[in-house]
Amino acid sequence: MKHIYIILGFIFIGIGVIGIVVPILPTTPFLLLALWFFSKSSERWREWLLSNKLCGEYLNNYQSGNGIPLKTKAYIITLLWATIITSALYSTDEIWLKALLLIIATATTIHICKIKTRK
Repeated sequence: MKHIYIILGFIFIGIGVIGIVVPILPTTPFLLLALWFFSKSSERWREWLLSNKLCGEYLNNYQSGNGIPLKTKAYIITLLWATIITSALYSTDEIWLKALLLIIATATTIHICKIKTRK
């Protein structure tokens, strides 16, 4: 199982990285899944992910319950809504898909707002 968990960890890192550039695909949940799989399989890869310059600080703060700075929350929510609205207006004519995008953005916003705000 250890090797399967390591492979799954890297798969979720890959999906998370794709989520950085794809508006509808979230990054953080996939990186958290990767962290969970590494925690169950490899201390080396877990530490590598937690010390990563790009996402390590955010994962450490999220995992430890320290929260997210208000400035970062505002940036995330602004970027989220800008990309979702742009996608809904210009990427599809399907009403159901536009509604789904707005539901995802709303749920993500609620989740981000519920995370502790770090000073």
